[in-house]
Amino acid sequence: MRRRLELWMTIVGLLFLLTIESKKPDLYKVLGVDRNASQREIQKAFHKLSLQYHPDKNKNKGAQEKFAEINNAYDILSDEKKRKNYDLYGDEKGNPGFDAGNPGDHGGYSYFTSGGPGTEWVFFQARQSSFGFGVDDIFSKFFGGDGGEGNHFGGFSSSGESQYGSRGSSKSLLDVNSQLYRKEIVDKGISWLLLSHVSNLQGIQHYESVIGEVASSLQGALKVGSINCESDASFCKELGVYPRRAPRVFVYSYKLSESGSLVEYTGDLDLKSMKSFVIDYLPRFSKRVDLGYLDVNSENAGNLPKVMLLSTKKDTPVIWRALSGLYRKRFVFYDAEVHDISSVKKLGVDALPATVGWLSNGEKHILKSGISVKDLKSAIQELSGLLDNFEKKSKKSAASKKVHTESGDRQVKLLTGSNFDDICGEKIPVCIVGAFRSSKAKDKLEKILQSVSQKSLLRRSMASTSRDSVSYALLDAAKQQQFLNALDRSGFKSSDKLLLAYKPKRGTYAVFQGEVTEEEAERFISSVLNGDVQFTKTRQKPSINTRVEVSEEGRAALQLQSRAWSLERRERTSQQQGCSLGSGRLRILQELAKLTIALCERVVENSIRGQPLSQTDQGTV
Repeated sequence: MRRRLELWMTIVGLLFLLTIESKKPDLYKVLGVDRNASQREIQKAFHKLSLQYHPDKNKNKGAQEKFAEINNAYDILSDEKKRKNYDLYGDEKGNPGFDAGNPGDHGGYSYFTSGGPGTEWVFFQARQSSFGFGVDDIFSKFFGGDGGEGNHFGGFSSSGESQYGSRGSSKSLLDVNSQLYRKEIVDKGISWLLLSHVSNLQGIQHYESVIGEVASSLQGALKVGSINCESDASFCKELGVYPRRAPRVFVYSYKLSESGSLVEYTGDLDLKSMKSFVIDYLPRFSKRVDLGYLDVNSENAGNLPKVMLLSTKKDTPVIWRALSGLYRKRFVFYDAEVHDISSVKKLGVDALPATVGWLSNGEKHILKSGISVKDLKSAIQELSGLLDNFEKKSKKSAASKKVHTESGDRQVKLLTGSNFDDICGEKIPVCIVGAFRSSKAKDKLEKILQSVSQKSLLRRSMASTSRDSVSYALLDAAKQQQFLNALDRSGFKSSDKLLLAYKPKRGTYAVFQGEVTEEEAERFISSVLNGDVQFTKTRQKPSINTRVEVSEEGRAALQLQSRAWSLERRERTSQQQGCSLGSGRLRILQELAKLTIALCERVVENSIRGQPLSQTDQGTV
């Protein structure tokens, strides 16, 4: 009798559950999409309906239950595994049978609020039937097998398993911790939209959906992430983003400070409002200018190149604002509104929008005219490529200018007593000396060393190093034989021209053997720097004759001065004899005046050209 009663109860229970199952809504119909809808279509439908039935906005009867139903449908259909199980078995967990939820709770979901306006909406789903048993229990009891553990009521197992436990995870957003925040977000020039949450806060999917929509529409200009304040509470408190009763949304923005800061979004949770807020807080490092009054070369920008966007937009375009953040430390940004294309033809622009660049030396380049792009992300990628190439060109130009400037300051000088320590003193690792005994040999060595020194300077400039490892100088062997004698007993007197490397601190030297050409000189110097040349100890420390050299004018002046002194002595004698030689002395003084004027003119001319006074002129003075 008892067995028969249990059988009837089982049949009645199955019929009841069949009735409930038949009343369960089709999840695809809940969202209003086809069964073969894409994830993008499902997301858009959920976003639209959740805005329509959100309890904060919709106070109509049944809106709360409808909102819970929409969330349930989206939770299942947005997960490929759950969706597959639902399509196959009608159950997201893959159980072939029926979901025994209460008829009025929309598939097991219950809805409640913790009280007054502004409180957090919470959802949960119970796998327990209203009779204290689940479908699994019925099939287990009827067909045999383990019904599972739990409290038993009326001979059946009562299951209280929750389907979700919590819907507070943010799986679709990048997890942001303190390390990633400091490495990828702080001062990187791109805005971030960040969601802060803890696991016991529910309804995060709606936040995720809106943030995802904003990120999708601003892809390339915005990145998104999620901060779990439960697992990293100290980090959240340090940033001031710890959530209260609901998740919080922040924008890492450069609007308020150049170094970037977090600004909280407190507006409506919809795409239009949040996107507008984010756009307002995108970087603004581009200076809006009037082309009629612009003088780019007068702008003080240090050594940075300048770039300008010309468009018909009244405000700075989002693309340019995003780029101005990413490249703010590498370029100076401008943008201008153009009403008539003819007004920019003087810049060489024939189609809008266009980008124009100026190198650090003021040279203008058209980066691109008639820019056409598919979307924001591809536009930023394309323009980033243009900026990268222009930056390389600017660096190359700056390096060439530096070489040209420094090469002017670094002419291969003749070794003298006054510059010896600067060129071949102990602070110089290697001194390359070209010794000559004729003017022809001097001209050839000077040309070779000048070319080799400029190439060496260019390599050092491109390598971003300012340390001078090599100095170059010429030596007049006919007048400075003692320098060569200090190296070798022979003094290399048989050579008309000679190339040698001298290491002052070590007191060693090496001589190039063979005909001196530019190619051979460069190879010799490279071998010296690489340590492939054998050096010999000097006989004694080389020195330079400090005898003062004077110009022809100086020698003539000395001769005239000697004659003047001689005349002065004769005049004294003549005066004693009653005679005068004043006219001859006057002529000598006139000649001295002419020589002095010629020397002064040369000094002034050198000063205007920025050239130092020659050694011979210094001696004359």
